[in-house]
Amino acid sequence: MSNFSLRVIVLEDHSFQRAFAVNLLQQLGCTEVFQAADGAEALAILNEVGPVDIALCDLRMEGMDGLAFLQAVGHSGLVGSVIISSSLSADLRRTVRQIISLLNLELLGDIGKPLHYETLERLLKKHHSVPRTGTLPEQPRVLPDESQVRQALADRGLCAFFQPKFILETGEVTGVEVLARWREASGKVLSPAFFMPVLERCGLLNELLFQQLHESLALQQQLKAFGHELDFAFNLHATQLTDETLATRIHTLLVEYGVRGSSLTFELTESGLLQAPETSLECLFRLRMMGCQLSIDDFGAGFSSLQRLYQLPFNEIKLDGEFARAMMQEPRCHAVVSSTLALGEKLGMSVVVEGIETDEQRQHLLNMGCTQGQGYWYARPMSGGDLVRWLDETQPRSQRA
Repeated sequence: MSNFSLRVIVLEDHSFQRAFAVNLLQQLGCTEVFQAADGAEALAILNEVGPVDIALCDLRMEGMDGLAFLQAVGHSGLVGSVIISSSLSADLRRTVRQIISLLNLELLGDIGKPLHYETLERLLKKHHSVPRTGTLPEQPRVLPDESQVRQALADRGLCAFFQPKFILETGEVTGVEVLARWREASGKVLSPAFFMPVLERCGLLNELLFQQLHESLALQQQLKAFGHELDFAFNLHATQLTDETLATRIHTLLVEYGVRGSSLTFELTESGLLQAPETSLECLFRLRMMGCQLSIDDFGAGFSSLQRLYQLPFNEIKLDGEFARAMMQEPRCHAVVSSTLALGEKLGMSVVVEGIETDEQRQHLLNMGCTQGQGYWYARPMSGGDLVRWLDETQPRSQRA
């Protein structure tokens, strides 16, 4: 018998199924198991006994239902993780999963009914390997102020990391996405969530972009000398497109480094694309006139506008990684991937699927006709030096060097 030192509350209005769930959890060695017939009773119990590690929760109940309960405990610290056990249709459960992600709750699994010992055991093990977002919340790190960010830019503390984009069938690297990271003096690397809001608020996005361009174009030349010809992709924010000098400055850099515009791609997120003012059309037009590629990033993560898709001069769609992760379990996600591949073909746009984490996903995408991807299955973001070494170890050199 397993032994999990966990506090769990079971929300289930069917008395037999509730007793069965409690019995399974006790067999698995959970130290304390509470039970409630609806959300109101569960809240009363939690107010009395304190936080629990996991809520095993049905959704459709008389009285306060499971969704109302989750909304009540979200951000409260009373529940750490959630396991959904419901007979509702897949589309409704998918909506609840999205809501849970917004409530500062960790979703361990959506297991339907009936419950099985092995499935519950696997999810309880998973609980020990994921961050505890509810019961023991980490102290959030304070965002840096403008002076700290400016100093990091001046000291080159905001550095470029590179994540390869590859051909699914052969593993050939076709390019890299340039990502921003903050490397502290201690060596710790911080994600963009820590500093990008400050850069945006203080109007420093272009300064970061041109630092990345200088670093990346120099690296691109170095890689070409070593026999690796790669395209480099940079992220743009919609507000940057209103800068009338942006395209001209990028053209100056292309001349300075002697590179073709077609070796650069600029990515805008779908949500940013929808926010982009009409004046941004000129900037996008000029980038394409210079030969640069334009990519719609995180496609499908927002509310897609097909009108904007055909109005703006994009030639690549990057499908949000959530679809790759869910497509084999969710028929609707599978349909979105298939439809986007077909849409890209009809519009003459290449489609890159992000978030590929397993070979099974890669093979499935290949069978659907997808040719290009990006994700941890192939390579994580890495520094420029690491990229050079990694390419030499994994990629054949071009005869054009």
